[in-house]
Amino acid sequence: MTAPTIRALGRRDRMVISVCIGAVIVLAWGDLFLIDHRMSPTMRDNAMMLDMGMSMTAPWGIADVLFMTGMWIVMMVAMMAGSAMPVLLLFGALRTERREHHVRLAVLAFALGYGVIWVAFSAGAAIMQWRLHDAALLSPAMSASSPRMAGSALMIAGAYQWTPFKEACLSHCRNPLGFLITNWRDGTIGAVRMGIGHGAYCLGCCGALMCVLFVVGIMNLAWVAALSLFILAEKIGPAFVVVSRGAGALMIVSGAMVLAGLV
Repeated sequence: MTAPTIRALGRRDRMVISVCIGAVIVLAWGDLFLIDHRMSPTMRDNAMMLDMGMSMTAPWGIADVLFMTGMWIVMMVAMMAGSAMPVLLLFGALRTERREHHVRLAVLAFALGYGVIWVAFSAGAAIMQWRLHDAALLSPAMSASSPRMAGSALMIAGAYQWTPFKEACLSHCRNPLGFLITNWRDGTIGAVRMGIGHGAYCLGCCGALMCVLFVVGIMNLAWVAALSLFILAEKIGPAFVVVSRGAGALMIVSGAMVLAGLV
């Protein structure tokens, strides 16, 4: 992705797209801080969760799972929207170079397709959280209560950072131009399909990292922010292989220490 390609997108379109993405990020983080404020410090005595119709100890129902799915969706928007901005601008620039109309609508359609993947992931994560909750494997702070589970999750996430599949997905996310050109689809529906395709690569790149949230606390905003910055560094930083594999090695060592009872 080169600067001249991005500049093919009109200045006004670049500004509108960038401001919209920035607004979405701010709203998502604002919502997370609001939820966190309501949940802490009363979450540990269950008062706030009961007010919201949930219990941290009783088995969950469908309403509870839907609430947690919504929370995961907001969290994924907060974490992934920033790193998605370059590909959205690049897609808009290519639409402009092809002299296709309704660039902003097409970018919105691409973003919605990209979001479909993360909504599906959020639903799966909420269902996993539901199962772990009912099995009493999560603490009231929504973190792993079992050292075996915590250590295993860290080691699995760390080992994934070293796999060829991770490297391939990360390479795609860092250089999406080839995907956009070879998988080009005209029209709004085509933009949605392209967004879904790119989102699948992005999930392959970053999905395993979300396992860390089950270890440190699903609503631990410090870790949510740290993971967001790490994902951004992987995608745009110059030493992405060193960053990715170094973090993987650290997670493997940390997981082994948890399993051994050293931390």
